[in-house]
Amino acid sequence: MDYKKTNADQSIVTRDIRNFDGPTGNLYEAIAIMSKRANQISSEIKEELTSKLQEFSSHTDNLEEVFENREQIEISKHYEKLPKPSLISVQEFLEDKVYYRNPNKD
Repeated sequence: MDYKKTNADQSIVTRDIRNFDGPTGNLYEAIAIMSKRANQISSEIKEELTSKLQEFSSHTDNLEEVFENREQIEISKHYEKLPKPSLISVQEFLEDKVYYRNPNKD
């Protein structure tokens, strides 16, 4: 799933929790699914950000180079503006874009 092309809101939205239990039939199961998906998204974002910022790291950084690295600052600002992983996972769940299964029910 591409978290960059999401319809998720940038800020918190009041939601009717009765909409969450539709696909699973259980509110708590739906929340567990969204929570696990949010953790996956968070890990993906962290890995991507870390890999992009490692391109700028060097073993001989001095103080001037650290302050002058505008590209690194722009990358960090871009990731700060992304919706939170929890908001992305809720939106994906409501749009039926999350694959899940319960082995106990299978």
